[in-house]
Amino acid sequence: MQHLPLVAGCEPRCPGCAHRRWPFENSLEQKQQWLAKRLAPWSDQLQPIRHVAEADRFNYRDKVCLSCRWIDNSWQFGLIRDEELIAIPDCPVHSIRIRDTQRLLCEKLPPYEQFPLAYWVQSGKQSVLVLKQKILPNLDWLNDATCQELQKIGIEGLWLHLHPSAGKKVFAKNQWQLLWGKPRSVDNNGLCYGPAAFQQLIPELADNAQYEADQFLAPSPDSQVVDLYCGIGSTLRRWVAKGGDCTGVELGAEAVACAQLNVPQATVLRGSCHHRIPQLQQWSEDRSKTRLLYTNPPRTGMEPELLAWITNHYQPQRIAYLSCSAGTLARDLEAFQQAGYRVKTLIPYDFFPQTYHVETLALIENPS
Repeated sequence: MQHLPLVAGCEPRCPGCAHRRWPFENSLEQKQQWLAKRLAPWSDQLQPIRHVAEADRFNYRDKVCLSCRWIDNSWQFGLIRDEELIAIPDCPVHSIRIRDTQRLLCEKLPPYEQFPLAYWVQSGKQSVLVLKQKILPNLDWLNDATCQELQKIGIEGLWLHLHPSAGKKVFAKNQWQLLWGKPRSVDNNGLCYGPAAFQQLIPELADNAQYEADQFLAPSPDSQVVDLYCGIGSTLRRWVAKGGDCTGVELGAEAVACAQLNVPQATVLRGSCHHRIPQLQQWSEDRSKTRLLYTNPPRTGMEPELLAWITNHYQPQRIAYLSCSAGTLARDLEAFQQAGYRVKTLIPYDFFPQTYHVETLALIENPS
């Protein structure tokens, strides 16, 4: 394989994108082959990876979490490698909004002694400054001119998060303050979201994955849908639109609040999914409806207690499982298979171009 030259703005030492010098076709081929190995028992069900056009591999990342350090009398934002911060001010996979916001903050923020910034997090139009202290700093830098520039860039909310223990863990539960703007924004699908919201980076592929899940689950007024790790409610809204009786579970308080606004017709429970099994069990006692399940867990996959409840008690007729880890997906698919379920289709998605990451939508059915 012949490696490509780095594109303009790409920092050679940055550890962020393992495939940035790979030709487009080679990157997709490697991901396809890797999935085929990790999901070998179901390789016959594995479809070709779905992706955006080659030109759309850049400028797509509108959500970042970057470390911040005061170096040589200036702020630098980037990724840590071997305890060193690698600054990436012109990263070509970042959106224009991300790059412009980073430049403005580097220009306006006070030095570290006055403003001990640890992380900068941005989710679309919401931006967060994570400070490694518990006392509110001087905010003279946030004047009318700075706010006007933020607005021009496309930022709608600027937050301060006071977290004196910031380190491996970026956020704490409390000490969030809205410095300027509004607390929530609305995405291209009309969903409200806050400063720490999780959203797929490429809407075109995210919409396709949700469409495939929707077509397979086929929710209707005669069905009930459990939506685990439901986030701000983008998938819940689909099931409700088809008349399904829906309940979602989400750990993050902000995401739950947004889901309740985005899908008021659904029941949204806050907490770890396995801690909400009693409520889910009570909610799903009606056996007259077709039972459906959608799940989008973190890399650790679904908790053992949750898998046991799904297979032994809830027993859905159809399951759509969007996974960001082929390893835990294989583990969970094996558990479903042992419980009598059959993997119908595996659809991989290139949600993170330039990287080795790949996600997979598993469509699973109960043949009985």
